[in-house]
Amino acid sequence: MSLSLISQAHAAAAPAAAPGAANPFLTFLPLLILFGVFYFMLIRPQMKRQKEVRTMLGQLARNDEVIAAGIAGRVDEIGESFVTVEIAPNVKIRVQKGAITQVLPKGTLKAS
Repeated sequence: MSLSLISQAHAAAAPAAAPGAANPFLTFLPLLILFGVFYFMLIRPQMKRQKEVRTMLGQLARNDEVIAAGIAGRVDEIGESFVTVEIAPNVKIRVQKGAITQVLPKGTLKAS
C-alpha cells in the first residue's frame, strides 16, 4: 500500500516537459553583457594606461625632469630596475622605475 503512494507522489512531482524550452543563449546573455561592460569600462582603460606607463619608462633619458614617489627631480642615471634622481644640488636618491609617475616638461624645475 505504501508503495503505491510513493509512486503516485513521484508521478505527481515530475513536471511535464515544456515544448518550448528556454534558449541557452538567452540564459547567458546577461552575463555576456556584464562581461562586455566590465571589459570596456575597467579592463581596456587599465591596459591602455599600463601601455602608456611602459612607453614613458622606456623613453626615459638622462636629464629628464620627473616626479618619483611624490618627489620632483632630474634623472641622473638609469639602470635596469632603478633610477638615480637628483632632487637638489649634490643630493641624489635611487628609486624604482615603477615609482616614476610622471615626466615633466623641460624647464619645469628651476636650476639652482
